[in-house]
Amino acid sequence: MSASPLNTSAASVSVLLQELFPLCRSLTGPGNRETLARLQRLIPLTVHEYPSGTQVYDWVIPKEWKPKAGSVKGPDGRVLIDFAENNLHLVGYSAPVAGQFSLEELRPHLHWLDNAPEAIPYRTSYYKEDWGFCLSRKQFEERFAPYGPEARFTVTIDTALEAGSLSVGELLIPGETSQEVLLSTYFCHPSLANDNLSGVVLTAFLAKELLARKNKYSYRIVFVPETIGAVAYCAHNEAAMQALDCGFVITCVAGRGPWGFKGSIHGEHRINRVVETVLREFEQPVLRYPFDPHGSDERQYSSPGFRINTASITKDKYYEYPEYHTSLDTLDFISPEHLCTTLRMHLRALELLEDDVFYENVNPQCETMLSPRGLYPSAGGGMMPGTNTGAQLDSILWLLMLCDGATALPEIAKQANLSLQELRDMAAFLEGKGLLRKCAFPHVKKNNALAAGRYEHK
Repeated sequence: MSASPLNTSAASVSVLLQELFPLCRSLTGPGNRETLARLQRLIPLTVHEYPSGTQVYDWVIPKEWKPKAGSVKGPDGRVLIDFAENNLHLVGYSAPVAGQFSLEELRPHLHWLDNAPEAIPYRTSYYKEDWGFCLSRKQFEERFAPYGPEARFTVTIDTALEAGSLSVGELLIPGETSQEVLLSTYFCHPSLANDNLSGVVLTAFLAKELLARKNKYSYRIVFVPETIGAVAYCAHNEAAMQALDCGFVITCVAGRGPWGFKGSIHGEHRINRVVETVLREFEQPVLRYPFDPHGSDERQYSSPGFRINTASITKDKYYEYPEYHTSLDTLDFISPEHLCTTLRMHLRALELLEDDVFYENVNPQCETMLSPRGLYPSAGGGMMPGTNTGAQLDSILWLLMLCDGATALPEIAKQANLSLQELRDMAAFLEGKGLLRKCAFPHVKKNNALAAGRYEHK
């Protein structure tokens, strides 16, 4: 990949954000298909439909949810809550309802936040058939208080829960090698801007940028409903996903707060080093988060059956900002300019991944005999590591020890405490001697033992 300028403008980002924000997305349904159809005008996505009831590992794809309307009216006919006013008002996957309820009966189905009186919370009931409404505490106090304890409220929820399918968007971009990098985002949230419409839009423009470039790696780009979508995609593409080494889960990339970095499951994997390098280059204050089993679809990709090292670069990470999962996470909360900066960070990280060089030892079984090749002192017995062996011999020994086709030269330089340029030169020399072989792409070495993470929340 060449370091070409960014072709994406903040204006084009803003247009797509505004087009997609009003759509009511969920695990399934027409809002999801409409979102993918709009993205297809930007990039050549293939849409896959996985039928309801399909077993995908330990999960079952749920019924398709089709919301049409939802409201609560007072005894006088006044509309107190209306899905048409804000699609967060209706609890996701609410079942159809038509009836009258007292406030006592209605209260378990109403959700608000005591600590954010003007915010409508985002709530769902994906896997237990139920129904409900979300509103701000202020709305509840102002709209329901005038009615007495005998009041009856009319609830109407016009939704369908029926056999259908779960939609997934996929784009495969071939590169010079068949080794793939995963880029994944989720698009199951309704009108929430940072979490995660920003991730959807960044991923779409990242795909557009990659399509216009010459890439060393191939890219597997997926748009999935969070959790169940990633599970279903893995189940339907198991061999391809198991062959993946690393990638990014793209989420929460355009907020007002600091940039963040959630590391991958193996803390010493090169994707973490690459992101650290990018963050230093951009000279931005960054919050660092170690891998943990909470969060987004890294939970699926990092599971023992796949162990894909996925990292996330964020701008106001999920859980970490007060507007998270509320109606305050609007287009005014995010910035197209911030999204473009985070897009540049992702492109630069992919550029550094592609610049990594890998060698493998041609004679990996035990040590290579160096003296017949003129690479070892003829007089033995006086060798002391780090003193009179010489930097040249140190470089040779470290390279032959660590060049396994899966460890990049920068990692070797760090472990050996040697100059990267020195190692590059020596690796090329040893390649000429027939002792090392340059790899077209890194060997994928799955390791189920957790390496010690080195990323702390500061």
